[in-house]
Amino acid sequence: MKVLVAHNAYQHLGGEDTVFRNETALLRAAGHQVHEYQDDNRRIEGMNFIRLGAGTIWSNSSRKRLRATIEEVRPDIAHFHNTFPLISPAAYYACHEAGIPVVQTLHNYRFLCPCALLYRDGRVCEDCLPKRLKWPGVLHRCYRNSRLATATVTTMLAVHHLLGTLQQKVACYIALSEFSRERFVAGGLPAAKIAVKPNFIFPDPGSRDGAGRFALYVGRLSREKGPGLLLRAWKTRNLSVPLRIVGGGPLRECLERQRDVLSLRNISFDGNLERRLVFDAIKSARFLVLPSECYENFPLAVAEAYACGVPVIASRLGAMAEIVHDGITGLLVEPGSAEDLAVKVEWAWAHPAAMEEMGRTARAEFDAKYTGERNYQILMQIYEQASLGARPCPGRES
Repeated sequence: MKVLVAHNAYQHLGGEDTVFRNETALLRAAGHQVHEYQDDNRRIEGMNFIRLGAGTIWSNSSRKRLRATIEEVRPDIAHFHNTFPLISPAAYYACHEAGIPVVQTLHNYRFLCPCALLYRDGRVCEDCLPKRLKWPGVLHRCYRNSRLATATVTTMLAVHHLLGTLQQKVACYIALSEFSRERFVAGGLPAAKIAVKPNFIFPDPGSRDGAGRFALYVGRLSREKGPGLLLRAWKTRNLSVPLRIVGGGPLRECLERQRDVLSLRNISFDGNLERRLVFDAIKSARFLVLPSECYENFPLAVAEAYACGVPVIASRLGAMAEIVHDGITGLLVEPGSAEDLAVKVEWAWAHPAAMEEMGRTARAEFDAKYTGERNYQILMQIYEQASLGARPCPGRES
């Protein structure tokens, strides 16, 4: 099969970029001819705002470039990851005109929410979810704290709603969890077109040995991910548990200052690490902590931890409550509660044998659901149904 995979890369490497690379590698390893069509948000620097805004809504240059690529490659299917903002939904039309079925992975909530997170002012927000015109997002400056920038995203969504782009030009969507699928159905995407295919890890890093020497956070250091809650939890009960924080982001300097002010000497910041070193850190951890305050679609760090046989302590919120099984593959905590997080961390640290057993169960969960082989099977079913135009899309996980 010839597969055209398309992705608008982010300025700072994130989970979506990693999944794009992993899935492309998985397809090639299975013997498919894969052609990558990419754009890069680093190109935004220096661009005229009006030109960028217009291109976000409809990029004719991207459409023409993609049509030329299709004529050259002649793919059997086009699989999009991120189209925002440089590729734009105009790319779907280039595929449709050439008779190429389109699959779109829903890595975030951009089609439902201007800021793509369903999150505002430190809490989950679904104000825009049922609305065709996402005016609450404009009112609250949800994208880049700018009404003008938010209005651009809102206009893009409104235009393509009127054109029927998202309903008619995409053969199949891939949601990363049942929770995520439910949100997109509530937001107006056709239920019959949305399959569920979780994130995966490829190649398999292998399970760890031993109980682990510290608690670990892996992720972006931004408010919605809840890293500030970690510091509050450690301070609330004066936890002696060593904590390593891996990742960068806008809150790093602030969090390091706060750590120093609170004299939390057992918390260290490692910054961004190479993927190999991230896995080394996970394998050395007793458990992973993910205190997100937003609806996560499917944190890649959970699959990484499970692959390494490491249990996860996560917020009982959104897809995390679906992926982390309380008392079985990890522990769930009340969202936003530093006290509950501290209690669960304290218990987990005091019961290494129980956490090792949860880690073994987490690895079994990985083997059953999150390997490259399992993911490839689901992906091929989705491609087949998208190519046939059949309904409904397959791949829903119970």
